[in-house]
Amino acid sequence: MPHCWMDGSYGGTPDGAVRAGRDRDGDPIFVGRAWHEGDLLPAKVVPNKGGAYVCWGGTEHHKDQYEVMCDASAAWVDTQGGDVPEGAVPIGQTSDGERLYMGRVMHDGALTPGKVHPSHGVCYIPYGGQELSFPQYEILVLK
Repeated sequence: MPHCWMDGSYGGTPDGAVRAGRDRDGDPIFVGRAWHEGDLLPAKVVPNKGGAYVCWGGTEHHKDQYEVMCDASAAWVDTQGGDVPEGAVPIGQTSDGERLYMGRVMHDGALTPGKVHPSHGVCYIPYGGQELSFPQYEILVLK
């Protein structure tokens, strides 16, 4: 089934939202995207925390306005070092046109999504106010 993007702003999560992981306290996290500094960035959407989070410039940024991926038959594939497997879904892009993908890693007891920036060779996650990088990660693909 093809995916769509729906407004999830201000803490909302539409029906059919694609699950990305879980926070340390067990709260569900969903696949999202939001604008920041001219980039459309993959975002972790945490409805119980009232919004979405992106990482950029070494810092985690809270977003009230964001979109949530819905109605997708998604899977997660292990990869590393900026590799983008067939079927990976571009979630956003940088202001200079590089495609960005949704990745996720297990960190500090949380299965946390973030952005795969292929030219950097890592998955960055927004966590604890910081932008953390991981060379091994899972990447979102459509079945």
